[in-house]
Amino acid sequence: MDSDGTHDAQGTHADPVPRPARPQDVPTVPPRPARPPRQTGSHGFEQQAPRRSAVVEWLDEPRPATGLGIWRFGYRPPKGAQSPDRLPGITVVGLLIPLVVALLLWSLWRHGGVPYQWALLRLFTPDDWWWAGTTSPKGMQGREAAVVYDGVFFAVLVYGVARLGGWPEVVRHVVGRRPQPARALLAALGALGALSLVFPDAFGAGWDALPVVDPLFSLVVLITGGYEVFTSQLLTDGLYALITLLVLWPFARVGGWWGYGRELAARRRATADPTAPPAPDLPRSQWPELRHAGQHQAADVLTAEVAGGRMNDVDCARIERVFADCRREARLAHFTETVLREGAAAWTHPSGARDLPYRTARHDLLDGQVRIGRFVPGERTPRAYHGAGAAVGPDVLGTSLLLVGPPGAGKTRQVIEPVTEALALQALTGRCAVVAVRTTASSPGPDPAFDVVVRIGDPASVHDLDPYAGAEDADEAAGFLAEALAGDLDTVSAQSAATALAQLLGPYRAAHGHFPPLPALRDLLEGDRAALSALRDALSGDGHAVMRRELDARMRQTGGAADVGPVLAGRLALLDRPVFAEFFGAGDQIRPFSLRAVAHHPLRVRIDLPERGHEEAARLLTRLVLAQFSTVVRENRPGHFACLVLDDATGTITGESVRRIQRLRSLNAGVVLALRTIADVPEALHGPLLGAVGCRMAFSGVTTWDGSRFAHAWGTEWVETKEVAKHTVFADQPMTRAIHALRKLVTGKAVTTDAVTVKQVERERWSASQLAHEVPPGHAVLSLTDVKGEHAPPLLVDLRG
Repeated sequence: MDSDGTHDAQGTHADPVPRPARPQDVPTVPPRPARPPRQTGSHGFEQQAPRRSAVVEWLDEPRPATGLGIWRFGYRPPKGAQSPDRLPGITVVGLLIPLVVALLLWSLWRHGGVPYQWALLRLFTPDDWWWAGTTSPKGMQGREAAVVYDGVFFAVLVYGVARLGGWPEVVRHVVGRRPQPARALLAALGALGALSLVFPDAFGAGWDALPVVDPLFSLVVLITGGYEVFTSQLLTDGLYALITLLVLWPFARVGGWWGYGRELAARRRATADPTAPPAPDLPRSQWPELRHAGQHQAADVLTAEVAGGRMNDVDCARIERVFADCRREARLAHFTETVLREGAAAWTHPSGARDLPYRTARHDLLDGQVRIGRFVPGERTPRAYHGAGAAVGPDVLGTSLLLVGPPGAGKTRQVIEPVTEALALQALTGRCAVVAVRTTASSPGPDPAFDVVVRIGDPASVHDLDPYAGAEDADEAAGFLAEALAGDLDTVSAQSAATALAQLLGPYRAAHGHFPPLPALRDLLEGDRAALSALRDALSGDGHAVMRRELDARMRQTGGAADVGPVLAGRLALLDRPVFAEFFGAGDQIRPFSLRAVAHHPLRVRIDLPERGHEEAARLLTRLVLAQFSTVVRENRPGHFACLVLDDATGTITGESVRRIQRLRSLNAGVVLALRTIADVPEALHGPLLGAVGCRMAFSGVTTWDGSRFAHAWGTEWVETKEVAKHTVFADQPMTRAIHALRKLVTGKAVTTDAVTVKQVERERWSASQLAHEVPPGHAVLSLTDVKGEHAPPLLVDLRG
């Protein structure tokens, strides 16, 4: 790994990362600005309180575990959602009624007012047992079995009060959510109260003890058969200690006594030893993981940088990533040395950029999420998603994303641009590489937001596109070139096209040391005798016997009925135009860029395709980029995510590309495909394409034909329905018939009764008609799947929220 946090590119002649002479200034625009509080000075003037760094607020903001696709930054569970952070909907009456009933029942029991309790025992016991006929514990003083039964009845009452009144949830809310030491103190007060009820004599109280100690002692007597067991003072004290521990145990769990004790011990060790790790509950802006690893100096430097506003969210995410890598590779000394030397600028992106020129969406780089909208509450939306933000990240983009919607539905502005921007920010942290392919009409970002900008057909372009992606193997280069030229043709198979290309690319590379420029390749495919003869003569050496045999096989096929060369040459002629004369390796002034570099570098690449008058050439190039991307990511380094964003995938999807997309998930890569309609894909590939991608998005305005494909892909679910049928009531008695007749005369309706039928039916999650007619403008239906296999159902998203 280089000092800039990247790896050298392998197998490419490109210069993918231009390094500016001077790094850009660190932007101080906070990810989530907050209005600071105001204070009143001694002279009555309103003073501005010291403003807490916005990056500190962003770092310390809690990010609870939520459902897939929910924007976690600042997430608050909706009202009614099951969450430990909110008090359950229990009224005071609901808390007190079980307690009042239990007290009344216990009082009747103690005073002999509930004789039926002992009637149950009388059914299963002989009449000569000493408790037979007893109706109350009042007549059983000193009898061990009565005391045990007394304690069991009390335990049942306590359990019923706790469960019916929801007391565990209330205790967790009132005590469990409080910070230490208040939480431990409240639990300790509760423990003292419980002990005073169990051992009133020890606290000098005058009330009766709860039936806890005596039932346990009576149970020991019944098991052992006499009081002789209590002659041992050790056993007696042990039983008292056991009862005390049983009473204290729930309060210790609620109060977090063990964790608080470990924290106090850690603080004491830290006071005695400055190199000891700190308490684990430090906020994230204090870099607790660094301190726990013993890197206190680096943590202090970064804490000061964050508090002083000299670090942005990109810097924090980048340094956290490098720290994780260094800790895994046991290079913490190198990490600390670099942080102490460079501070917030450590491991800056090779381009020198520490942020984008501007942002159009909300990003959370710690989770890798970008917000694209808001989930709309509805019948199909789970409670946890009601009003929550909708977000995507590398975890779901790794399964690929398909967008389908008519022009103007918001695919580019609401999804493509935010996703591209998020991936570009992730690239600045060193986590991923992004390749955005667009037409001249779309705008996925300004030029300064990318490291490499390839404008095909523009003489002012600095970079060129290598049609062979820096490949060394002729068969590999022939494979993705054949996919680009003949992938959408029914008359030529991809296998035959790849074979014909390999028979020319291999000999040409063996003779000249590089693959042929596209004009030269076109001449060879057309069967130009002069070009083929010149290539044959260049292979006259003894070391080229195999390549001569390959070329001879190609020459024998030239001009035959099954020759695919002219067809491939005709498709290649789309790129052999005057506007592309200086591109694809033919020019000397433009540096060729190899897509293979994205497998090793955190690159931000944008490829601008020609549109006006060159639509077919643009589609061919899009297929070429997709095929090259699917090939080069096989060399992707661990932990490096690569994503290809196609703003217009029309004419790009082929049978081979669908198979390539399916393999991307295991290669830590993904693609984002945008289509105006699924009809832009061959009909035989509709099902395989929807099955190959893990995330699907249907925008407002899709047709019923497109909606039917999504409805079939999303499947069905079981729902509960109610059917109400009205049946006329026929009375048998004269008086009843007279009343019914009078009622019908007054209301004009016959007397009926309702018959309600509740049943489970299987229903489509979203039908084709609903997708076509019930999705409002500016909305879309989104379903997500992450790389771990977790699913989120198709939900309605407001892209403007």
